[in-house]
Amino acid sequence: MSEAHVTTTIENGIATIEFFTPEHNALPSEILNQLEHEIISAGTKDSVQIIVLKSGGDRTFCAGASFKELIAIEDKSTGKAFFMGFAKVILAMRNCGKIIIARVQGKTVGGGVGLAAAADYCFATQHAAIKLSEISIGIGPFVIAPAVERKIGTSAFSELTLNAHHFFEPQWAKDKGLFHEIFDETQAMDQAIEELAQKLASYNPEALQASKEIFWENTENWSKLLEKRAEISGNLVLSEFTKKALERFK
Repeated sequence: MSEAHVTTTIENGIATIEFFTPEHNALPSEILNQLEHEIISAGTKDSVQIIVLKSGGDRTFCAGASFKELIAIEDKSTGKAFFMGFAKVILAMRNCGKIIIARVQGKTVGGGVGLAAAADYCFATQHAAIKLSEISIGIGPFVIAPAVERKIGTSAFSELTLNAHHFFEPQWAKDKGLFHEIFDETQAMDQAIEELAQKLASYNPEALQASKEIFWENTENWSKLLEKRAEISGNLVLSEFTKKALERFK
């Protein structure tokens, strides 16, 4: 596996959407756009009852934003457009009428934490430590904040945000409500995901959709909110502090 991709396979009512990039599953705009499209598409298919969101590879679930693309941003409109990529994926997950299960097999950073938080149910392994590193480079986890804070609460979100160099253990994430189940090995996790997905796929789809609507109550303003947050991030990425911080990643 070496080429970046987003693929969807559908079997027995379960759509598995997989994303992959060679840079530890970091997410450039092109992959974010494809991911948004695949989630929206799967959500409209009558043949799909449940969506499983996963990444390729064994070690890292998602390294967050593509630093190559962040470094290349030279104006506010480009900056906002980049962060809107994450906003659109989160909104696609929110607006999707299907239950979304996230499979977090390894470490996840920044935007990857946002994807896990935007899922309706999240499985992880003992290797799935999480980190929000954004503030250390002069921006912040502003776009993903509503999704993460919705799951773990303001106090835990502030702890995660301000300890920007620290990887928080999977058990911490479970205790705070981000992860629902943790497994020692990927094989056991995949079996549990399959079992839950199959059970859910056999349930009344109208009941599942109604349940999802309840899960996401009071998020009706997110479209405008996340756009505003993307604009804030797009401006900050052009700051002298952030440009200097990003130099070390060139």
